[in-house]
Amino acid sequence: MSQPKSGFEIRADLLSQAQDLLTANIDREYQTVYEWNSNNENKKDLPLRTVNAEDVIAVAKQLNEFVNEK
Repeated sequence: MSQPKSGFEIRADLLSQAQDLLTANIDREYQTVYEWNSNNENKKDLPLRTVNAEDVIAVAKQLNEFVNEK
């Protein structure tokens, strides 16, 4: 049987999941624009979004709240 995770490990996992989620969302936005630009003459600019620490922490807190719901 595995050892229970410490609070630090849980927070690190949540931060990693939050960063992955945000990065995947940005990648999907880019892919949508690339597909649009490939199929249309009216080209769209790529979104200028980045992943920053504040966003990662906010999403990790949301994930933690969900996990802690009863």
